[in-house]
Amino acid sequence: MKTVHKFPRQTVCLEDAGIIMPDGIRLSARIWLPKDAETKPVPAIVEHLPYRKRDGTTYRDALTHPWFAGHGYACIRVDMRGNGESQGLMTDEYTQQEWADAIAVIKWAAAQKWCTGKIGMMGISWGGFNALQVAALNPPELKAIITLCSTVDRYADDIHYKGGCLLNENVGWAANMLSYSSRPPDKALVGKKWRKMWLERLEAMPDLAKTWLTHSSRDAYWKHGSVCEDYSAVKAAVLSIGGWHDGYRNTPSHLVSNLKAPVKAIVGPWIHKYPHDAGPQPAIGFLQEAKRWWDRWLKDQPTNIENDPAMRLWLMDAVRPAAWHDNRPGRWIAEPKWPAPAIKTRILKLGADGIEKGAKTFDRLIASPQNCGLSGGEYFSFTFGPELPADQRADDALSACFDSAALASPLDIVGAPAIRLSLSSDKKQANVCVRLCDVHPDGASELISYGVLNLCHAKSHEQPQALAPGAVFKIAFDLDQCACRVPAGHKLRIAVSNSYWPAIWPSPAKAALRLRSGQLDLPTRKLATGDEWQFEKPQAAAPWPVEQLRPASSTRRIEQDIATGQTTLHIFNDFGSLRDLQHGLENGSSATELFSICGDDPSSARSGMVWEQTGGRGAWQWRTLASCTMRSTPTHFTVDQRLEAFEGNKTVFANAWRTKVVRRFL
Repeated sequence: MKTVHKFPRQTVCLEDAGIIMPDGIRLSARIWLPKDAETKPVPAIVEHLPYRKRDGTTYRDALTHPWFAGHGYACIRVDMRGNGESQGLMTDEYTQQEWADAIAVIKWAAAQKWCTGKIGMMGISWGGFNALQVAALNPPELKAIITLCSTVDRYADDIHYKGGCLLNENVGWAANMLSYSSRPPDKALVGKKWRKMWLERLEAMPDLAKTWLTHSSRDAYWKHGSVCEDYSAVKAAVLSIGGWHDGYRNTPSHLVSNLKAPVKAIVGPWIHKYPHDAGPQPAIGFLQEAKRWWDRWLKDQPTNIENDPAMRLWLMDAVRPAAWHDNRPGRWIAEPKWPAPAIKTRILKLGADGIEKGAKTFDRLIASPQNCGLSGGEYFSFTFGPELPADQRADDALSACFDSAALASPLDIVGAPAIRLSLSSDKKQANVCVRLCDVHPDGASELISYGVLNLCHAKSHEQPQALAPGAVFKIAFDLDQCACRVPAGHKLRIAVSNSYWPAIWPSPAKAALRLRSGQLDLPTRKLATGDEWQFEKPQAAAPWPVEQLRPASSTRRIEQDIATGQTTLHIFNDFGSLRDLQHGLENGSSATELFSICGDDPSSARSGMVWEQTGGRGAWQWRTLASCTMRSTPTHFTVDQRLEAFEGNKTVFANAWRTKVVRRFL
């Protein structure tokens, strides 16, 4: 990544600009803009997040926003109410209040002397979500957005549920936000009222785990903020960016397939990161690409970006399975339209002896041990560490596998494979997981894509129904979007299991499925012969000036107790500790996660997370500890949470609470 120190326009940075909301709440924003913007006004780009501009997203902000400002834009990085130095309290994600605040910020920015009145929104993850959601509200000043690693459907394709199955990330995210939002403001900016603001936040921490567990089907709660409910509401131009190693890899296809507004998409081999600073490589010149987008829609300059291909995708070559790759070899492919007419469907029929032509009905038992899924990697890959799917052979051994013959020629798979199965269950509730794998000649199994389905949701995510034990029924669902090449001599494997731990929570009772027939609709494309598109090399502004107080580290290990049959996955991420060299603020964090289960007992499932946050300056030091554990019986989920806050060594707040939620078709 090339660091750029000189820009076409000199810039200034306002560290703590106050933006007053209609109800009197002051939001704190950090603003970068050209020094001469009051005489030569510029469009503004808003990023509205709860993750703290002062010591949270500072690393990526430093690389990104000064670069845009130097090229003629004002960048407004706003801390949402109840976070960072912003007043007020936050009650949930994507609330009406959050959107109202974002629109108020947009209107405030458009009215400033240094602004032309045209606004864009940009963000990754939470910021990508609310950029889409605010665009659907259509404030007149908002002309374009760039949404990265986001989703169009908060129920079907978010961090809470997938295919009607409860994700372990649901309670993990509740613990995460309990930790993030319980941190105090910087007293150097807010003065003596910092402690009062902090205690108010601590006292008002919402029980997000309860809220999200209570809404276990796709009800009005999840439809709120799901732009798929009305794609036509989005009028602003949309650039959607995703990564094949991110949990939100389906959104670019959904947006390009459904929006009527100008829309383009880029998907690379990346984890949950901005693509100029992402891994695995190759990264791209995201800032230059974003500038083309902003220049066209916020400055009316002829960048020709509206004539770019609808989808630009990194087609990944096969690699040896590993929990991390520094690089993913491959090539850029481009589809002028999406869905792409050039992508054809190849039918893979499941048979008694594997993937066959004209396969007939068979009878295959699927009764996976509860610990099937440990090779799946993290649902969201956040760090440059061992979070990617490893060799799938261990999970394949616990699944019903259907293999093809060795391929006579390479195969490019581009799109979302679709599975169709005919099966029965011996219980009223059961889950199914389908994985598509690339099997190397020596037997190594590389994950291409997967999907899960709560069988009670086979007909509807809104109105799930109990299964009739023993009755044969048909299901169909999509696996995740993908783009990869399977070489000649490799085999395709379709692996079917009825557990996938720790990605999804197990069924109330151990279930057994009987699979009678099935097929996979495989989207295939004419073999790409080389790069069909080229991006510029990554650029960035000067990195955040910091002193490292403690280096970052990450470990993962699996323990198996032979006596009890318990399998435990231990994950520890120490994100390190830093001191800002400009204002001296220190920050550090670490997270410990444990997932344990016994092979034949779904009620043995346990997940637990402990987050520690530290910060301060000089003699002023604070620390928070947030923990969250979850377990279940066949009828209920139980979540235990604890939050402690310390100023120096003194406890200033402590609270513990238990939440019990009835299981409903889950």
